Amino acid sequence: MATPKFAEIKQFILTKVESGEWQQHSRVPSENQLAELFTCSRMTARRALTELTESGVLERSQGLGTFVAGLKSQSSMMAIRNIADEIKDRGHGYSVKQLALTQTQATAPIAIALGLEEGSEVFYSVLVHCEQGTPLQLEERFVNPQLVPDYLAQDFSLQTPHEYLSFVAPLTEARHTIEAVVADDIQRERLQITQSEPCLQILRRTWSRQGVVSFARLLHPGSRFRLGGHLTFNR
Repeated sequence: MATPKFAEIKQFILTKVESGEWQQHSRVPSENQLAELFTCSRMTARRALTELTESGVLERSQGLGTFVAGLKSQSSMMAIRNIADEIKDRGHGYSVKQLALTQTQATAPIAIALGLEEGSEVFYSVLVHCEQGTPLQLEERFVNPQLVPDYLAQDFSLQTPHEYLSFVAPLTEARHTIEAVVADDIQRERLQITQSEPCLQILRRTWSRQGVVSFARLLHPGSRFRLGGHLTFNR
């Protein structure tokens, strides 16, 4: 089965960016130029550019054109995506360091977040997600063992906790709190950042039909991460 033209264009651009031939902030070919190069419609070329822009690979400036985005990653506030997929969609290498996968007792804030009694046994994991070998996100997650009994048996070098939880306990609801914070000494060491580096923290609770599945604290170095979103309104 032939590869769709828009996918060919996306791969062409990703190869140029990944190889370093097109550096960050370099202008990429226009829709018309890509349409001519790949013998396709302008609409097809536009789809490729739009999808790469939404995934953070490219940036579009009205009246100026489309450019290779900076290395700072972008995540949407309006959707929960697997961080491994986000990184791979940018054509970059993803890796993860698993620092903890154990059982612990829920403190009052964790118990409240998960809808459990204080002191209840919960599952706990700590991972560092990396882009091109550089730490991008420190993930600290507490999981309700009643809903995900096999959590501690997983190998999160093969799939992320989000990917696993979405499979075994499909999400029906999520709530976020986003704020700027100062990382402590342990967090700075894990993210390989200096004391002066500001961080963006996302607190996320997720639900399935059976109840609260997990509570996660996601910490990102400010110089490596940004939030973005795109909304479409029906009229």
